[in-house]
Amino acid sequence: MTHLWIANCLAAFGLGVLCAGIIIPQILLISFRKSLFDEPDARKIHTSKVPRLGGLAFMPVVCFAFVLLFGLNMKFAGAAFIASATPYLQPLAFAACALMILYIVGMADDLVGVRYNAKFAAQVMSAVLAICGGVWFETFGGFFGVGAVPPLVGWAMTIVATVFIINAINLIDGIDGLASGLCSICLLCYGLVYALAGEWIFSILAFATVGVLVPFFYYNVFGDPRRHKKIFMGDTGALTVGMMIAFLGIHLLQIEAPAQLGRMNMLVVAFSPLIVPCFDVVRVYGERISVRSNPFLPDKRHIHHKLLALGLTQRAAMISLLAASFVFSAANTVASNWIDINALLVIDAAIWAVAIVLVNKRIAKRRPLTPAAGEGCRRMGEPRSTTPAETRIDMLR
Repeated sequence: MTHLWIANCLAAFGLGVLCAGIIIPQILLISFRKSLFDEPDARKIHTSKVPRLGGLAFMPVVCFAFVLLFGLNMKFAGAAFIASATPYLQPLAFAACALMILYIVGMADDLVGVRYNAKFAAQVMSAVLAICGGVWFETFGGFFGVGAVPPLVGWAMTIVATVFIINAINLIDGIDGLASGLCSICLLCYGLVYALAGEWIFSILAFATVGVLVPFFYYNVFGDPRRHKKIFMGDTGALTVGMMIAFLGIHLLQIEAPAQLGRMNMLVVAFSPLIVPCFDVVRVYGERISVRSNPFLPDKRHIHHKLLALGLTQRAAMISLLAASFVFSAANTVASNWIDINALLVIDAAIWAVAIVLVNKRIAKRRPLTPAAGEGCRRMGEPRSTTPAETRIDMLR
């Protein structure tokens, strides 16, 4: 039976790649014919019109791949598959409804715009649906010394964590390949852990989502906007993939660690791949609140903006952050065998804080805070305003 499940995971990944590879070019064609673009402005990195509807392919392709494989297994694998899959139907049904809500809201935002409070309400509703499906924080995994928690506490924490993760993924989507790359690392990690734990249904879901992200990553990073080959995921993609990661990550806390992982803390395994987007959104929100600006309105305070201010290209900044995510994930997962989760969080936060301080100092040296330069005084680490021509020069460095 294990061989059958492995074949299903590989088939889910392959179907995701194939279907998204077919659909994304069609989305590009429609976007250019109907002039559905993400217009460049002072806050954004890109300087040409690029469609932002790549996320339209995500949920339909994942659902198609998953449901098709489910049907084929019911037809050819018979009673054994049905018996093993039946316990997961309830959480999957509610998760599908949650994804549908965010898919519709994201699509509306990409096409006509949606206020952030309406998106927030949709995210809360999606978290509640996941809870109705039985996916919620039953334990804090030793965080702050807390193990099992009462349902009401677990439900509240699930809503907070789901909204937080979705927004972290949405806000980190600022340069080519970053959000899709970080999500792919996270989902690969989840898919492998679920496979080791024998939770094959969730492993299939994770690998199907990675399969969708592979063609998108290609068009997003290597696509040429002059040839109408470049596309962004938009809110449709960020919200749905963020919800998928939140759903799979929280469910990880409800299973026992696989024997192959030893004494690893499952909360560490679930959270480590998300350190880069989650730590960044905490810092950005904190900075916005400290200067009394709306924490939900976009600006150029994110870590990728800081790396660009150092003179890195978009691709170099993206690779640097993906490498950091991989190192955090691997190091934390291994270290959780011997280091307490609270000590591990302090170490991770200290490493991140030191890195931010060093980056800010390099930016300050690169762009001195002198009124004589014609820029006025700026906060340390805040990128200066640039003209479109200067932005293009910075991107080519």
